Amino acid sequence: MRLMMALGVAMLLARPAMAEMHEVRMLNRNDTGGMVYEPDYLQIAPGDTVKFIATHVSHNAATIPSFWPEGAATVRGRINEEIEVTFTTPGFYGIQCIPHYAMGMVMLVQVGTEKPSAAAVPQSLPPRVRQRFADIITRAEAKPAP
Repeated sequence: MRLMMALGVAMLLARPAMAEMHEVRMLNRNDTGGMVYEPDYLQIAPGDTVKFIATHVSHNAATIPSFWPEGAATVRGRINEEIEVTFTTPGFYGIQCIPHYAMGMVMLVQVGTEKPSAAAVPQSLPPRVRQRFADIITRAEAKPAP
């Protein structure tokens, strides 16, 4: 009996960590403004998956090529498509809604534990997009670590 209990405890302790599923809604508007992802910032672990939900029509989730870890698989969901993306490479991922990019519809996915302030927002991005990322990073820095 003791052996069975010891084996049960050992199995519980030895099980691999489960990857998490995070949901992001693509919205026309929320309390922070128009054309937004909610949330617009996620800090996740390598192997976690993000499900992008087309809550409102005419949105998608796609890679911002200049704000993406080198070698990481890119993303390009179709308009109104719900997609799931598993992030395995640590780093900072800029996500855009292609139709509303110029309006600042972007989000930041941080994979790993580096501080949000370490995200290098490319200067080549449009001013409104750079400002949105600056706001996202400022809010992320103000939150306590998970």
